[in-house]
Amino acid sequence: MLDSPPLRLAGKPLKDCGNDNWEQNMIKRTIVLSNPAYVKKENDQLVVHPGTYGENGTASEKKSIPIEDIGMLMIESHQCTITEAAISALLENNAVFISCNAQHHPNGIMLPLASHTLHTAVLKDQMNASLPLRKQLWQQTMKAKILNQAAALNMSGIDTEPLEYWSRKLRSGDPDNYEGRAAAYYWKNFFPGDYGFTRDPEGMAPNGLLNYGYTILRAATARAIVGSGLHPAIGLFHKSQYNPFCLADDLMEPYRPFVDLTIRTICTEQGQHVELTPETKKHLLSILGSDVWIEGERKPMLLGLTSTTSSLVRCFAKETKKISYPLLHAPERV
Repeated sequence: MLDSPPLRLAGKPLKDCGNDNWEQNMIKRTIVLSNPAYVKKENDQLVVHPGTYGENGTASEKKSIPIEDIGMLMIESHQCTITEAAISALLENNAVFISCNAQHHPNGIMLPLASHTLHTAVLKDQMNASLPLRKQLWQQTMKAKILNQAAALNMSGIDTEPLEYWSRKLRSGDPDNYEGRAAAYYWKNFFPGDYGFTRDPEGMAPNGLLNYGYTILRAATARAIVGSGLHPAIGLFHKSQYNPFCLADDLMEPYRPFVDLTIRTICTEQGQHVELTPETKKHLLSILGSDVWIEGERKPMLLGLTSTTSSLVRCFAKETKKISYPLLHAPERV
């Protein structure tokens, strides 16, 4: 069982993000079950018995985690059994449940239905958001993504002037497709030249690591979305009728470079053709606990996502015009 430990923030508690049931001072744990197990709820704990139906587990082998501490549960093994009571309790505590296919790759996400006390009011504002507002928010989203891509390239000494130029020229709705130009330049230069890397979900390594990292990020983004009372299918830019996570695909964009940097570090240490092993998966899962600078504060990414979705709620309610996104670096002090 892989487990990312809870990281508590020192100092003052986090600001209220609009949900009296949402975590205020703790990042949630990510649990991954890769081996046969029987999982049930017991005294508000998630109890994991090794072996199918708990037949092979002894009292000393059982693991118990407070359900309120869990933000994400991923089950990779097809020999795992989980009770309905456990799933229901996880969803009631704003946790995300992820299932995997036979290749141990995520293929499904289960989210809480209504984990925000003002869900109907927030959803109404989201539905009524005008097209100009959506285009302006998408412009902000793409600018944040391109600037974070530039910061990631700058760490390797790559010229970032093209990205910085495109971020300045970006217009509402990105009609000039500067985001596409930035992506082409970014992927051409992000990995060492001898990799011959092309970003393709079905392509050569390390595309598999990117796919896995983005799936984890997508699930965490969807969790933050429903926790803020928004609907993940109603996006700013993405709008496919076959995509139930359009908004998650929108809001995760500026966070992608954080995933990319972690994977580049793994490749630097282990080589381009590194496989998805329990160790590399644990490394990728730890991304959600990595620090980001957002709204002038350092926060774990999982809480940064909550800041982003909460700011979007305020944008839809016409309380602000700016959506909050993370920076790869702390802002310079003057």
